[in-house]
Amino acid sequence: MSTALVEPGAVEALDAAAADTGIQSFLVTFIIRRFNPEVDEEPRWVDYDVEVYSTDRVLDALHKIKWEVDGSLTFRRSCAHGICGSDAMRINGRNRLACKTLIKDLDISQPIYVEAIKGLPLEKDLVVDMDPFFASFREVKPFLIPGTKAEPGKERLQSIVERERFDDTTKCILCAACTSSCPVFWTDGQYFGPAAIVNAHRFIFDSRDDAGDVRLDILNDKEGVWRCRTTFNCTEACPRGIEVTKAIAEVKQAVLRGKP
Repeated sequence: MSTALVEPGAVEALDAAAADTGIQSFLVTFIIRRFNPEVDEEPRWVDYDVEVYSTDRVLDALHKIKWEVDGSLTFRRSCAHGICGSDAMRINGRNRLACKTLIKDLDISQPIYVEAIKGLPLEKDLVVDMDPFFASFREVKPFLIPGTKAEPGKERLQSIVERERFDDTTKCILCAACTSSCPVFWTDGQYFGPAAIVNAHRFIFDSRDDAGDVRLDILNDKEGVWRCRTTFNCTEACPRGIEVTKAIAEVKQAVLRGKP
């Protein structure tokens, strides 16, 4: 749920400041899939006409709706800078972070559709239950498991080449955009999903870790890496540019070899 606070008149002040700079405003229609479990039996689409600027993001428009039009609109967001991953949602049928999606990059001659990500239980409006997602994440043991204790006062050294081996998968922010874009995950709630496999990859190929075989055994399961159908939805959805499908393929190869 959005916990944004705004001082009285702050929105009007921002609008005035934008107007002073000569930035052109546009009237854009947002069609948001709303759901209140206390009163709705099924989700419903609600239209909002919002005045936005070319520099605005979808998150800015959602704030404007919540602060000025309908305070009951519910969504998650925290850092608003593409780091926390909490505002993942479907925008025009594609998983994106609302805080990284510029309205000017969308076709504003048409309504902009916004709804919750798919595959996870819908709680309210744009908010889903993330517990199943994080349960899969925890199951792959996403933490360093060294075989020996580090020497007192010493770091576990790693070469640049060794670090590069898993650099891409360290970028995951657990937004669930990749997992909830996966058609296998939509139809099979037991599938670990791309994000869990990405985070397993991050430690499987870490030279300082000694539990790669444990994670490979966990993922060598009918609901593990072999459920991936290589549709590339996950890679296209990732707001951090992680080559998710490639990482899954590398884990598959490691399973076949029996070692990282």
